[in-house]
Amino acid sequence: MTKETAIKLFNQKQVRCHWDSDQEKWYFSIVDVLEVLTESIDPPAYWRKLKERLKKEGNETVTDCHGLKMIAADGKMRLTDVADTEQLFRLIQSVPSPKAEPFKMWLAKVGSERIDEIEDPEKGMDRLMETYLRKGYSKEWINQRLKSIEVRKELTDEWENRGVEKGQGFAILTDEITQAWSGFSTKQYKQFISRIPRM
Repeated sequence: MTKETAIKLFNQKQVRCHWDSDQEKWYFSIVDVLEVLTESIDPPAYWRKLKERLKKEGNETVTDCHGLKMIAADGKMRLTDVADTEQLFRLIQSVPSPKAEPFKMWLAKVGSERIDEIEDPEKGMDRLMETYLRKGYSKEWINQRLKSIEVRKELTDEWENRGVEKGQGFAILTDEITQAWSGFSTKQYKQFISRIPRM
Protein backbone atom coordinates (compact mmCIF):
# COMPACT_ATOMS: atom_id res chain seq x y z
CA MET A 1 0.00 0.00 0.00
CA THR A 2 1.40 3.40 -0.97
CA LYS A 3 0.25 6.98 -0.67
CA GLU A 4 -0.82 6.77 -4.32
CA THR A 5 -2.81 3.55 -3.97
CA ALA A 6 -4.57 2.89 -0.70
CA ILE A 7 -7.50 1.25 1.00
CA LYS A 8 -9.65 3.49 3.16
CA LEU A 9 -12.14 2.09 5.64
CA PHE A 10 -15.73 3.29 6.06
CA ASN A 11 -17.47 1.50 8.94
CA GLN A 12 -14.95 -1.36 8.56
CA LYS A 13 -15.73 -1.71 4.83
CA GLN A 14 -12.85 -1.37 2.38
CA VAL A 15 -12.89 1.33 -0.28
CA ARG A 16 -10.02 1.19 -2.77
CA CYS A 17 -8.69 4.57 -3.80
CA HIS A 18 -5.88 6.19 -5.73
CA TRP A 19 -4.23 9.56 -5.12
CA ASP A 20 -3.40 11.37 -8.37
CA SER A 21 -0.52 13.66 -7.41
CA ASP A 22 -0.67 15.57 -10.72
CA GLN A 23 -4.33 16.50 -10.34
CA GLU A 24 -4.12 16.43 -6.52
CA LYS A 25 -7.31 14.46 -6.07
CA TRP A 26 -8.50 11.08 -4.86
CA TYR A 27 -10.17 8.57 -7.16
CA PHE A 28 -12.44 5.98 -5.49
CA SER A 29 -13.60 2.58 -6.75
CA ILE A 30 -17.28 3.05 -7.60
CA VAL A 31 -18.24 -0.58 -6.95
CA ASP A 32 -16.66 -0.41 -3.47
CA VAL A 33 -18.67 2.73 -2.70
CA LEU A 34 -21.88 1.14 -3.98
CA GLU A 35 -21.23 -1.95 -1.86
CA VAL A 36 -20.92 0.28 1.22
CA LEU A 37 -24.06 2.27 0.42
CA THR A 38 -26.35 -0.50 -0.80
CA GLU A 39 -24.93 -3.68 0.77
CA SER A 40 -25.66 -5.28 -2.61
CA ILE A 41 -24.54 -8.89 -3.02
CA ASP A 42 -23.42 -8.01 -6.56
CA PRO A 43 -22.05 -4.41 -6.62
CA PRO A 44 -20.70 -4.65 -10.22
CA ALA A 45 -24.21 -5.60 -11.47
CA TYR A 46 -25.73 -2.77 -9.40
CA TRP A 47 -23.24 -0.33 -10.98
CA ARG A 48 -24.01 -1.57 -14.52
CA LYS A 49 -27.76 -0.99 -14.01
CA LEU A 50 -27.23 2.39 -12.33
CA LYS A 51 -24.85 3.48 -15.09
CA GLU A 52 -27.38 2.46 -17.75
CA ARG A 53 -30.17 4.38 -16.00
CA LEU A 54 -28.06 7.50 -15.50
CA LYS A 55 -26.93 7.48 -19.14
CA LYS A 56 -30.58 7.33 -20.27
CA GLU A 57 -31.29 10.32 -18.03
CA GLY A 58 -28.41 12.19 -19.69
CA ASN A 59 -26.30 12.29 -16.53
CA GLU A 60 -22.79 13.38 -17.59
CA THR A 61 -21.16 12.18 -14.36
CA VAL A 62 -21.22 8.60 -15.67
CA THR A 63 -19.62 9.64 -18.96
CA ASP A 64 -16.82 11.44 -17.13
CA CYS A 65 -15.93 8.42 -14.95
CA HIS A 66 -12.93 6.42 -16.16
CA GLY A 67 -11.15 3.18 -15.29
CA LEU A 68 -8.01 2.60 -13.24
CA LYS A 69 -6.21 -0.61 -12.38
CA MET A 70 -6.68 -1.45 -8.71
CA ILE A 71 -5.92 -4.55 -6.69
CA ALA A 72 -8.89 -6.94 -6.73
CA ALA A 73 -9.98 -9.55 -4.17
CA ASP A 74 -7.88 -12.18 -5.97
CA GLY A 75 -4.73 -10.02 -5.51
CA LYS A 76 -4.49 -9.12 -9.21
CA MET A 77 -4.56 -5.62 -10.66
CA ARG A 78 -7.87 -5.23 -12.49
CA LEU A 79 -9.49 -2.31 -14.26
CA THR A 80 -12.31 -0.76 -12.24
CA ASP A 81 -14.47 2.33 -12.76
CA VAL A 82 -13.43 5.19 -10.49
CA ALA A 83 -14.80 8.60 -9.62
CA ASP A 84 -13.27 11.64 -7.97
CA THR A 85 -14.89 13.18 -4.90
CA GLU A 86 -17.10 15.58 -6.86
CA GLN A 87 -18.34 12.82 -9.17
CA LEU A 88 -19.01 10.56 -6.17
CA PHE A 89 -21.14 13.22 -4.48
CA ARG A 90 -23.29 13.32 -7.62
CA LEU A 91 -23.53 9.53 -7.87
CA ILE A 92 -24.44 9.18 -4.19
CA GLN A 93 -27.47 11.41 -4.82
CA SER A 94 -28.76 8.76 -7.24
CA VAL A 95 -28.51 5.94 -4.68
CA PRO A 96 -31.27 5.60 -2.09
CA SER A 97 -29.34 4.80 1.08
CA PRO A 98 -29.49 5.86 4.75
CA LYS A 99 -25.66 5.80 4.65
CA ALA A 100 -25.48 8.57 2.03
CA GLU A 101 -24.99 11.47 4.49
CA PRO A 102 -22.43 9.68 6.73
CA PHE A 103 -20.56 8.63 3.58
CA LYS A 104 -20.45 12.23 2.30
CA MET A 105 -18.99 13.30 5.64
CA TRP A 106 -16.43 10.48 5.38
CA LEU A 107 -15.42 11.63 1.87
CA ALA A 108 -14.88 15.17 3.13
CA LYS A 109 -12.77 13.79 6.00
CA VAL A 110 -10.62 11.68 3.62
CA GLY A 111 -9.93 14.79 1.52
CA SER A 112 -9.03 16.81 4.59
CA GLU A 113 -6.74 14.05 5.88
CA ARG A 114 -4.85 13.99 2.59
CA ILE A 115 -4.16 17.72 2.83
CA ASP A 116 -2.94 17.18 6.42
CA GLU A 117 -0.67 14.35 5.26
CA ILE A 118 0.91 16.52 2.56
CA GLU A 119 1.72 19.15 5.21
CA ASP A 120 2.82 16.56 7.82
CA PRO A 121 3.76 13.11 6.36
CA GLU A 122 3.97 11.62 9.88
CA LYS A 123 0.16 11.85 10.12
CA GLY A 124 -0.09 9.62 7.06
CA MET A 125 2.10 6.99 8.72
CA ASP A 126 -0.06 7.12 11.88
CA ARG A 127 -3.22 6.58 9.83
CA LEU A 128 -1.59 3.73 7.93
CA MET A 129 -0.72 2.05 11.24
CA GLU A 130 -4.32 2.41 12.47
CA THR A 131 -5.60 0.85 9.24
CA TYR A 132 -3.29 -2.16 9.54
CA LEU A 133 -4.28 -2.64 13.21
CA ARG A 134 -7.98 -2.65 12.25
CA LYS A 135 -7.19 -5.26 9.60
CA GLY A 136 -5.69 -7.53 12.27
CA TYR A 137 -1.95 -7.20 11.73
CA SER A 138 0.42 -7.29 14.72
CA LYS A 139 2.35 -4.18 15.83
CA GLU A 140 5.64 -5.92 15.03
CA TRP A 141 4.49 -6.65 11.46
CA ILE A 142 3.23 -3.08 11.05
CA ASN A 143 6.50 -1.54 12.29
CA GLN A 144 8.45 -3.71 9.85
CA ARG A 145 6.07 -2.68 7.04
CA LEU A 146 6.44 1.03 7.86
CA LYS A 147 10.24 0.69 7.87
CA SER A 148 10.13 -1.01 4.47
CA ILE A 149 7.97 1.82 3.09
CA GLU A 150 10.49 4.38 4.38
CA VAL A 151 13.41 2.49 2.81
CA ARG A 152 11.48 2.12 -0.46
CA LYS A 153 10.82 5.87 -0.53
CA GLU A 154 14.54 6.65 -0.08
CA LEU A 155 15.35 4.22 -2.89
CA THR A 156 12.76 5.63 -5.34
CA ASP A 157 13.88 9.19 -4.52
CA GLU A 158 17.43 8.17 -5.48
CA TRP A 159 16.19 6.58 -8.72
CA GLU A 160 14.29 9.74 -9.55
CA ASN A 161 17.36 11.90 -8.83
CA ARG A 162 19.31 9.73 -11.28
CA GLY A 163 16.72 10.21 -14.04
CA VAL A 164 14.76 6.95 -13.81
CA GLU A 165 11.18 7.55 -14.90
CA LYS A 166 8.31 6.57 -12.61
CA GLY A 167 6.11 3.72 -13.73
CA GLN A 168 7.85 1.33 -16.10
CA GLY A 169 11.37 2.33 -15.04
CA PHE A 170 10.62 1.83 -11.34
CA ALA A 171 8.84 -1.47 -12.10
CA ILE A 172 11.84 -2.89 -14.01
CA LEU A 173 14.30 -1.99 -11.22
CA THR A 174 11.95 -3.33 -8.52
CA ASP A 175 11.60 -6.58 -10.42
CA GLU A 176 15.40 -6.93 -10.70
CA ILE A 177 15.90 -6.36 -6.96
CA THR A 178 13.09 -8.74 -5.96
CA GLN A 179 14.42 -11.44 -8.29
CA ALA A 180 17.96 -11.06 -6.87
CA TRP A 181 17.03 -11.54 -3.20
CA SER A 182 13.96 -13.81 -3.38
CA GLY A 183 14.26 -15.72 -6.64
CA PHE A 184 10.74 -14.53 -7.52
CA SER A 185 9.54 -11.80 -9.86
CA THR A 186 7.68 -9.02 -8.03
CA LYS A 187 4.33 -10.48 -9.17
CA GLN A 188 5.28 -14.02 -8.03
CA TYR A 189 6.52 -12.69 -4.67
CA LYS A 190 3.24 -10.82 -4.05
CA GLN A 191 1.28 -14.00 -4.80
CA PHE A 192 3.57 -15.99 -2.48
CA ILE A 193 3.35 -13.49 0.39
CA SER A 194 -0.45 -13.23 0.12
CA ARG A 195 -0.70 -16.93 1.04
CA ILE A 196 1.23 -16.49 4.31
CA PRO A 197 -1.11 -16.24 7.34
CA ARG A 198 -1.12 -12.96 9.31
CA MET A 199 0.87 -12.95 12.54
